[in-house]
Amino acid sequence: MRTSGVLLPVSSLPSKYGIGCFSKESYEFVDRLKEAGQTYWQILPLGPTSYGDSPYQSFSTFAGNPYFIDLEDLIERKYLTRKQCDAVDFGDNDEYVDYEKVFKGRRKLLRQAWKKSNIGADKAFKTFVKKNAHWLEDYCLYMAVKTYFKDAVWVKWDEDIKLRKPAAMKKYKELLASEMEFYGFQQYLFAEQWNKLKSYANAQGIKIIGDIPIYVAFDSADAWANPKLFQFDKNCNPIGVAGCPPDAFATTGQLWGNPLYDWPAHKKTGYAWWMKRLTMCYELYDMVRIDHFRGFDEYYAIPAAHKTAEFGEWEKGPGLDLFDTMKEKLGERAVIAEDLGFLTDSVIEMVLKSGFPSMKVLEFGFDSDEQNGYLPHNYHKNCVVYTGTHDNDTVVGWYKTQSRKTKAFLKKYLNLKRADVKTIQWAMIRSAQSSAADLCVIPMQDYLGLGSEARINIPSTVGNNWKWRMQKGAFTATLAEEIRDMTKLYGRLSE
Repeated sequence: MRTSGVLLPVSSLPSKYGIGCFSKESYEFVDRLKEAGQTYWQILPLGPTSYGDSPYQSFSTFAGNPYFIDLEDLIERKYLTRKQCDAVDFGDNDEYVDYEKVFKGRRKLLRQAWKKSNIGADKAFKTFVKKNAHWLEDYCLYMAVKTYFKDAVWVKWDEDIKLRKPAAMKKYKELLASEMEFYGFQQYLFAEQWNKLKSYANAQGIKIIGDIPIYVAFDSADAWANPKLFQFDKNCNPIGVAGCPPDAFATTGQLWGNPLYDWPAHKKTGYAWWMKRLTMCYELYDMVRIDHFRGFDEYYAIPAAHKTAEFGEWEKGPGLDLFDTMKEKLGERAVIAEDLGFLTDSVIEMVLKSGFPSMKVLEFGFDSDEQNGYLPHNYHKNCVVYTGTHDNDTVVGWYKTQSRKTKAFLKKYLNLKRADVKTIQWAMIRSAQSSAADLCVIPMQDYLGLGSEARINIPSTVGNNWKWRMQKGAFTATLAEEIRDMTKLYGRLSE
């Protein structure tokens, strides 16, 4: 079945208090997607973000980002007053997230809401805590202890709690019980609001494509609570870290810094931690895009002491064994394999054997010749086509930086009499929609015809990413009708 969708991070939604969230604007976006005849809304990871604000570096792979909690809902519950919310400075630019102000302002408001809520006596909250105990207790304790040690990463904590000694665990659970409840309160609100939004989207015929990073952050409850599942030394310091080798986009490679898995240790448990992680994903989403899929075949290991990714080595991952276990334990599930970048024969074979649809990015298609696998005439049906992803520039921004040779090729390939930023946007979208790919996903910025100012992320850079927000009212009924017409024309319409 041919379908299509739109890529827009939750953080990029318009809303009143500094960052996109599960507010009424998210429901309005779902309504517009329905009007536009779409089947999917693709988002980025929903985890709580840390330094650098990347959703791919989270304090927990199981927890939700408290930034996304709708404050208007807390006003209705009388946990907060509108005066309290309006008094907080969230920044003065509706097109970009000011993460420092969002962090300070929302934490303050959520703490006030928690104190007013008397959540400890709430039966639904107690049920939530019990149901999610397998990750929630570790996460809440981690965040509470982290706050206690002035936000230090866990390897800087006192030795007893760093190593999770039983006496220390008991001591800090008692000492920080109230603070743990505060973090549990946030997760309860997040889950309740997200489940309500997802249910609404599903009822409107819109399915959610979630995104799961292959790795977890070192500064996370996952690494602290499960040190035997990672390549750590006896002091819990990483032996090697994750990244990508040098390429045309990064001359010294990409040093992500995530701890590497001890795959033999995971296999001995029947991949139990991964099964819990994936089970959680399918509670949150209808389809899951698995980031850096090639890392399951081979992963790039960089010595932890190195400052760049230039001198790592490729090591063997679990291959299809993990996904065979997933199918055995969870049944057939909808997956997108993010297989971008340099692919070896073994990676290509693994993707084919998995049966998962692979990814095609149009912006990658015009840097060589007609043999380029990212050009639509080379697609097979079992793939997902994008004009660009969150790591790419927008089509308009990308086009402006291309060489004369590439622009000439673009013009010829897309059959354009005139090629400029005004024509290239819809020509690229049309090329994606008309392709053989079963699923076509277009970033919202490309439908809006925005330039580089609306780019989500520039890989290997810190400080100016994950900030762009869509202006309120930008997704008009007229634009929804245009999208619907093209979606129908190429047989992707969701009725």
